[in-house]
Amino acid sequence: MTWPFAGEIRHRDSLGSDVMLRPGELNLMTSGRGVSHSEISPDTSDQQLHGLQLWVASPEATRHSPARFEHHGDLPHLELEGLSATLLVGDFLGGHSPARVDTPLLGVDLTLKPGTCSVQLDATFEHALMVVNGDVLCDDIPLTAGPLLYLGTGRNALKLSSQFGAHLVLLGGEPFEEELVMWWNFVGRSHDEIVDARKTWQQAAERFGHVVGHGDERIPAPPLPNLRLKPRRRTAGGPDGH
Repeated sequence: MTWPFAGEIRHRDSLGSDVMLRPGELNLMTSGRGVSHSEISPDTSDQQLHGLQLWVASPEATRHSPARFEHHGDLPHLELEGLSATLLVGDFLGGHSPARVDTPLLGVDLTLKPGTCSVQLDATFEHALMVVNGDVLCDDIPLTAGPLLYLGTGRNALKLSSQFGAHLVLLGGEPFEEELVMWWNFVGRSHDEIVDARKTWQQAAERFGHVVGHGDERIPAPPLPNLRLKPRRRTAGGPDGH
């Protein structure tokens, strides 16, 4: 999921997509069994690229489905007391994003006005908050730009305060209980799946397709570490951070 704040990105992929992505627009590429892509800022752009890119885990029921690509140039925008919001994915305060999801998720770009406001949440979701710029107090916790504040589940609302206004992103979703093994650009469920994916990529097999416009150029996968990759596990307090 790619959401630029500033700058332009040309997205091309092995599905034949060729899209220029600009601020206020969302790209969503679902890898399924396999896909390849490139993201390059055009030579004509003199603006520094700044944005958010997230990897969203697919559940067992859909992770082997065919790859997909979506570009959304018109997303719901909400004006609320104390803030404005652009809904990237999911449902939020009466708005619904057209972006496809395989599990219940939430992604909202928030512009906070000076002062204090309250944001209603789904208590069954776990949430996290990231400040892009500005000063923010979240339930009296001071936040600075960059780090992600993990909020866990069980929250019905957040109290947000800012002295001068702020730009932040709210993320959420049902807790994802399936184990994940992640290495380089591959996501699987086991060490052996990652080994197989790397081997297939190195062989330039049809599974990952071909991106038009780059000739035969492709980024080689690095060597695997001399150990068995283990799943990322959850702790009682949430993700373990490793």
